[in-house]
Formats: sequence, structure tokens, C-alpha cells
Amino acid sequence: MDVITTHTNADFDCLGAMTAALRLYPGALLSYPGSKEKGVRDFSVRHPEYLPCFTRAKDIDLGAVTRLIIVDCQHAARIGRFAEILDRPGLEIHIYDHHPVTDESILPTGGIIGASGSASTILASMLIEQGVSLTAEEATLIMLGIHEDTGRLLFASATPDDYRVAGWLLGLGAQLSIVSEALTPELTRAQMGLLKQLLSTLKTSSVNEVVISIAYATCDHYIGDIASLAHLMRDMENMDALFVAVAMEDHVYLVARSHIPEIDAGEIMKSFQGGGHATAASAVVHNQPLKEVLARLDGLLQLSVKGEAIAGGVMSTPVKTMPASIDIDGAREFLTRYNCNAMPVMAGERMVGVISRKTVEKALHHSLGASPVTDFMHTEYLSASPNTPLTEIQSYMVTGNRRFVPVFEGANLVGAVTRTDLMRYIHGGHRGESGAFYDLESLETPTRTRSVAGLLGKRFSADIREILHRLGAVGERLGMSVYAVGGFVRDLLLGIDNLDIDVTVEGDGVFFAECFAEQYGARVRSHRKFGTAVLILHYGRKIDVASTRLEYYESPGALPIVERASLRQDLYRRDFTVNTLALCINSDRFGQLTDYFGGQQDIRERVVRVLHNLSFVEDPTRVFRAIRFEQRLGFKIAPHTENLMRSAVRMNLLCKLGGERLLSELVQIMNEKEPSSAIGRMSSLGLLPYIHPALRLMPATERVLRETGQVMAWFRLLYLEDRCEVWQVYLMALCDELKSDEFRDACDRLAIPGRLASRLNSLRRLVFTTLNSIKRHMKSAAGIRNSQLYAWFGGFTLEMLLYMAARASNEQVRRFISLYLTKLRAVVPLLDGDALRGLGMEPGPLFKRIKDRLIQARLDGEVSSRDEEEAVVLSLIRAEKQIK
Repeated sequence: MDVITTHTNADFDCLGAMTAALRLYPGALLSYPGSKEKGVRDFSVRHPEYLPCFTRAKDIDLGAVTRLIIVDCQHAARIGRFAEILDRPGLEIHIYDHHPVTDESILPTGGIIGASGSASTILASMLIEQGVSLTAEEATLIMLGIHEDTGRLLFASATPDDYRVAGWLLGLGAQLSIVSEALTPELTRAQMGLLKQLLSTLKTSSVNEVVISIAYATCDHYIGDIASLAHLMRDMENMDALFVAVAMEDHVYLVARSHIPEIDAGEIMKSFQGGGHATAASAVVHNQPLKEVLARLDGLLQLSVKGEAIAGGVMSTPVKTMPASIDIDGAREFLTRYNCNAMPVMAGERMVGVISRKTVEKALHHSLGASPVTDFMHTEYLSASPNTPLTEIQSYMVTGNRRFVPVFEGANLVGAVTRTDLMRYIHGGHRGESGAFYDLESLETPTRTRSVAGLLGKRFSADIREILHRLGAVGERLGMSVYAVGGFVRDLLLGIDNLDIDVTVEGDGVFFAECFAEQYGARVRSHRKFGTAVLILHYGRKIDVASTRLEYYESPGALPIVERASLRQDLYRRDFTVNTLALCINSDRFGQLTDYFGGQQDIRERVVRVLHNLSFVEDPTRVFRAIRFEQRLGFKIAPHTENLMRSAVRMNLLCKLGGERLLSELVQIMNEKEPSSAIGRMSSLGLLPYIHPALRLMPATERVLRETGQVMAWFRLLYLEDRCEVWQVYLMALCDELKSDEFRDACDRLAIPGRLASRLNSLRRLVFTTLNSIKRHMKSAAGIRNSQLYAWFGGFTLEMLLYMAARASNEQVRRFISLYLTKLRAVVPLLDGDALRGLGMEPGPLFKRIKDRLIQARLDGEVSSRDEEEAVVLSLIRAEKQIK
């Protein structure tokens, strides 16, 4: 069986070439491998009479295909499910394409790959040679393919063959009016809005007399047929070369058109894993910010017009360095002496990091001048060679906000490319000379203009959206910008449910909260010293409100001093990049996302990363938060961030933490669904001794923690209404190997309140003795009565019972505890206090003994009715009288 197919997102050249191929392979099945461009879809609806019969790809039995004919494509990744049979022995593969062959091209057994303006031209030329006649409809479809790919025969890529074939088709009745109508589609309202955005960002630049135009746009939902908009823009402005980049959802769609030999659109799009030819090409970039894509595009275009540029051609040499043995004071002296903003740190001949002036100054502010420079240097950096393309270095500097790239020959540091070196190359070293096609330094990050309003609509209920709109409306009335921030925004992008709304206001946050409360009948708890407030809505929901502020620390581990600041400064004070996203909820910018520090990229890469090297010095509790986010979100702590955490541990910064702050972080970690992995991470980073010097994650402790996880999973399945302080269970498990006095000291270190600490200590000792008693009874021949279980377990809290079940590591003990929790503890006599008084008893010691005896009798099945209970009571009363 013969099958004729093409690439996904098929255009008119695909349709025209497939039509011609069907005349060369009579009886073959025509099948699109995937989607079609909007223009092709619209044409199919308006003119079904022109189309041959197509078979859906999923309806084709691939096992029956003996010959696969591919038109306008050579890449396996673009032919859908047909790629599954390419390696099958005996399969004939015929390819007809006008794109150049690449290393990724499918190896054909037949067909023609040649230089023409379109694939339709290649196949139609064969029809001419074979004397095949066409219907007017077939001629029109093939003419459509030629006109689309040659820009109505006006592109520089158009060949004499394209003109010759077009004339032949015209003689066969091809309808130019149909061709014109199909290639000039009406724009939808969404396309008109996108076109307006593209025209507003359009920039045309000249480098070495090559004129190139670039436009970009962002939108929160998919808009199809960007290629048509690029065609329209090119025709409107008569551009030599046009590159359009549109960020939609998590993708950046690129369309390239070129009429000049200096710019090969296909080669440039190939760098983005796209395809096409010299005059027309496209690509889709996944999970990269628009700014990063534009930076790469800019670098590629620079090289296209300036020739290949490599690090060795622009680097500074020799490089000034500092030894790893010096301290921060020494680092400042080196940077000042050589007037450098960043410098490599060397351990002998080996480079181990980069230290920046900004990091040194911040460390000195915290009186850390005597600390080793290695504690605060950057340990993650791009290692270039003299042959590293400048485009790679440019992308690293722009997207990573870096200023320094070391250049190595083997293991030897031979030079460095600084941001100044790069800008000098791009600008030719002369002020005012045209430089980058886009000013990437001043270009707003894509997230500044990215809208996630559509995502808000999908993720949140109408009442949550209404709250956000109301908050934004109050800000609008007061002239304040209002943003949802923190975990609420992070989890929105991750698809995690999180209804804890935190709001920051560029202005007086307390005043904003009071105005909102007055307008919507809410209550306010304010903290004017910190510029924060809590809104309590009428049905109990709480919303934290804060003024945009910055924090600085007088000493490591101290509480911060707060001052009013900009949104950027407010976000910079936060712990990790993934928590620095801000979502505007003002009505005119509702859903617009702000990302100054690469938070979106770190979310995509699932990385926990601090914002600066002194982060853990300023707030050591961030060490625990990093672990918590890593384990909860399934992320990975960035290597440099982990190095900084280890430095904080070596410097004993956590010793300066107050017990309440340390306990707060531990409680949050131990209240996570699966805390054991986080505890293991704490151990590997050397954090457990800060709870108590003797605390280690020994094999016995690891066993109890594993058992605790199983016990908690079992407990959740019981669906009991009891509130359980899970953190207490895990704290007891973690401290299982500590001696009594050591556990008491650990409670003191964590500033656990006195009454709770006393109860934990006493019940912990009781757990040990009770387990020993249970073991002894289990070894005896006699069975254990329910009343005995009641006596053992009745004095324990729920948390201690769960700890006991984990520590016992015995299924029978767990069954005993389960029986107690689910049945025995709820057993009460039918005779209450009033009934006992009715039998002539007065409250006193006997009164209590009788109640206890009734519970025992009911637990052990001695009584089951009220009359039987009364008989027991009367028997006890008579026995008491006889004793007297």
C-alpha cells in the first residue's frame, strides 16, 4: 500500500505537492500526519469540491504500508505516527522536497530533493515531463502551493522552474482568484489584536548595511496562523528580513521570512529545532522565556551579518585572579586594586568560583570580613573555550544576569569574556553605532507582559476570582498597584491547589486593607510597624496584606528591619526565586505576571535557588525552607544554593537562631505529608545537631521514622475526627535515640512551651515502660483483656499513641492501639452519675471505683445491659458495707 504524507501543521505547499504526488502514485492514500494551518482548514471548508479524498492517519494500518511518499519534509519528528515505520526493513521511502538536506534528514530510497521555490514545483515538473494533464481544480491546488512558498513568485527563492510550472498550470485552468482569496485570509479579532501588538514592538535595525526587522508579542492563549501575520507585515513594510516571536502559553512561536542572501531563515530556525528554507522558516521553542529566545535570535543574527564570532576573539587576557585562601576583606582589596566587578577564585591552578563586588560588600555589611571567600563565591558558571560561540555566552549573560565568563584551554584559565567585552563587540567599540537588533538590557522580561488571566479562570472558582477582582478594584480606586504574590502564584503555575492569598500593595498596605474592609464588610488586624494587615472576610477567609517593602539585617539570624520599597525590591527580599512571582490584580492589568528573577524558569526546571549569596547569612531559617520546598514540590536544590547552605552550617549561623524560629521551621517540615525524606536531607547537610549535639540519623532512628510514615498513613485511613499534631509524632521519632536528659535539652533548645515540654518528656518515658509491659504480657500464655489495653493506653495523647505504634514495630501492638482508638476509648457505662446517685451513692472514692469497675466490666464483656450494670453496682456496695 502506498501512502502520501507531509509535515504536521501542513500548509498550501503540502496540499499542492500531495495533489501532484497522487497523479504520480495513482491509488495511493493521502493522509495528513497531524494538524493543518488555519488557512488550509478554512480553504477546505469553503472549497471542498477542490480537494482530493484524505484518510485519517490513525485509520491507516501502518503494517500494510509498503511505500511511504513524503512531500515538503525530510524530518522524522514532523511526520507524526508515520515515523514509527521508517526503520522497517523493505519499506520504500520517496521524498520530494525543496529544503536542503541536513544531518537529521530521513534517508530516502527514491524521490527528488532539489532547489526550487516549492515542493509543488518539483512534483509538477515531473507531471510535465510525463505528459500528465490535470483538472482545473488540481491545477489550482498546485498553484496555491507555489504561490504561497514563493511569495506569489516575488521571493528571491523563486526559480525559473516556478515561473514555468505556474504558466503551465495557468494554461490548465488554475484559478488565480481562488489563489488570491486563499492567500489573503480575513483576520480574526484575536489576530488583529496580535498584529497590533507586533506592529507596536516592531524594530528595524541595520548592521553592516543589512536591514533586519524583529517583532515580538505575548498572549495567554493560542492564536493560530502567525505565518499569515508575518506575510502581511512583510508586505505592509516591504521588509528584507522579518523575524516574528510570539509567546503563547509555555511556547514561543517563531516565524522567519527573508529576501536577502545574507540572512538564511532556515539556518537560523534550525538553531531552534525548527525547519524551512532560506526564505521562509519557522520553529516552536518549548519552556524558554521570550527574552531568552530573543537573546539567542539576536546573537544568531549578529553572527549572520558579522561572521562567526567566538570567545577567543573578544576575551580579555590575562585574567586577574585571587587565591581561595583569602578572606572577604582580602577579596575587597583585590577587587579594588584591579578595579574589577568580578574575579575568579583560584585554588592553585584550578578555578573554583567567581566572587562579585556586590557579594563582598554585602558580606562586609554583616561583619563577615574574616570569613573565607570560598563561603560566598559563585560555584556555578559557564566554562567557555576560545571556540565557544559568542551567542552562547550572550544568552548566558542575558538570561542569568551574569557579567563574567571564564575561558579555558583544557584546565588552564586563559581569558575571560565580560559584559563589557560583549557589548564592545556588538557595538563595534564606538558610541552611537548601531548594535543589537533588540536592546535586550532594556527589553522587559516576557513575564512583565505575560498574562495568565486564562489560567486563573481555569484554576479558581468564581468566588476566588471575585475576591481578586475586588482587591484589584479597591487598589484601582486608591491609585495603588495590587499584586498576589508568593506561594499562591507559584502553585498556580504548578497546578497545585493553594487558596492562601497573599497580597502586596505598592503603597500603604494597612490603609488599603482598611478601605477594603470598610467597602466589603470585612475585619482588619493591622501591624503598622511592619506595614502588614490581615483581612478577615465575613465567612472567615483570611487574606494577608503587606506594603511593598525591603528588609535588611543588622546581624546574621536577627529579625529584619523593614522599610518601604518598590515591587522589585520587595520581591528581592524573598527566600527563593520560585517565590518571587507577582500577579497583578488591578482591573486594567488583571492576570499580568511579573518575574524579575527567573522564577518561571526555575519552576519549569524544578529548581530551588536563592536570590543572592548572602541569603542564608541574613536568614538561616531559609536552609530549612529550601529543604521543605525541595521535598514538597519534588524540586532539586540548585548546586550553588546547596554550597551556600553548607557554608552557613560551617559558619554555625544556625546557632544564632532563636528556639521559637527553629521550632517553627521544624513544625512546618514535620507537618508535610512525607517528612522523612526532608529529615534525611537535614541530616546530610549537618542540621540535626542544631536541635541537639547528640542528635544523629542512626539506623535505629531511620527505622522508627519509616515506621512512623506507615503508621501515619494507616491513621489517615481510619478517618477519625481527632486532631493530630503530626509534628509531635515525628519529633518523638526523630529524637527516639536521645536519652531523657538529652531530649529535655532538645525541648529547651526548641523553646517548646513548658507545659507541653513537660508532658512530652513524661509521656515519652511512659511509652518506653508501657511497651516493655506489653511485651512481657504478650510472652505470657494468658490473653490480654480489653480492660488491660484501656489501662495501658488511657493516659496517652493521640500523638504519643501513634509514636508508640511506630516505635513498637509490632503488628500486634498496632492492632491493640487501633482497637483502642476506634472502639475501646469510646466505651462508657450505661449508668451515668445521676443513675448511681439514684441507687443511693454519694460522690467520693467509692463512686469513682464503681465507675471504673463498670467500664472494665463493659470492656471485657461481663455486662451488656443496664440491669447487669446495676447488679454489679449493688454487689460492690454490699461488699463495701461488709468491709466496714
